[in-house]
Amino acid sequence: MIKTVLIDDERLARTELKKLLIDFPEIEVVAEAANANEGLEKIESLNPDLIFLDIQMPGKTGFEMLSELNRVPYVIFTTAYDEYALKAFEVNALDYLLKPIEPKRLADAVQKLQNAEEKDMQVSSENANKSLLSENDQVFVKDGERCWFVKLSEIRLFESVGNYAKVYFGPNKPLILKSLNALEERLDEKVFFRANRKHIVNLRMIEKIEPYFNGGLLLELKGAEKIEVSRRQTVKFKEMMSL
Repeated sequence: MIKTVLIDDERLARTELKKLLIDFPEIEVVAEAANANEGLEKIESLNPDLIFLDIQMPGKTGFEMLSELNRVPYVIFTTAYDEYALKAFEVNALDYLLKPIEPKRLADAVQKLQNAEEKDMQVSSENANKSLLSENDQVFVKDGERCWFVKLSEIRLFESVGNYAKVYFGPNKPLILKSLNALEERLDEKVFFRANRKHIVNLRMIEKIEPYFNGGLLLELKGAEKIEVSRRQTVKFKEMMSL
């Protein structure tokens, strides 16, 4: 079953979508939310595989909600407006459905979901056969004409920049063609910690830890970078560091 949350401020729109989803028994609607803040709570507590997400909602847009998530489930946007389509695919949405939703378009979106699941399962299987990188391993980094072989132990931070990652070591910050999720799968979690949606930090490069807004933490690294640990990841961080 594909655990699914519907996030839309229009109750009638959620009701109509639930009716349409009856034709897809593999999709289980486990919760509904009437705004982005409710959506964040449902996603954090239920960890769904899929969300159907409206864009224009009171208080916070669907895009703003996604930016606050550490791990984003599959997303299918449902909206009355067509001008956000390009931005929707920039955040890797599976599909973009205009209201009122047509059954044929919904079926197409579900097919895209199934294709994405099959692809992700294949990637996960391939990654399972890869050993973790140790901190003494070297990675090749190229920035224009400059090239480095850098030990992982010398890297203090990885920062997501679209499908690239910015690598912080010494005074250098070149980009590599690797997503943060792909890096996270290969890095040793005892050394490298996913602080939030955009950053992986080297735990041994932390110089200072401070309480931060909304129950999170603020980490100061040896390069003077200050990285926020999200509220959800703060719990995991404290457990790891016995704080």
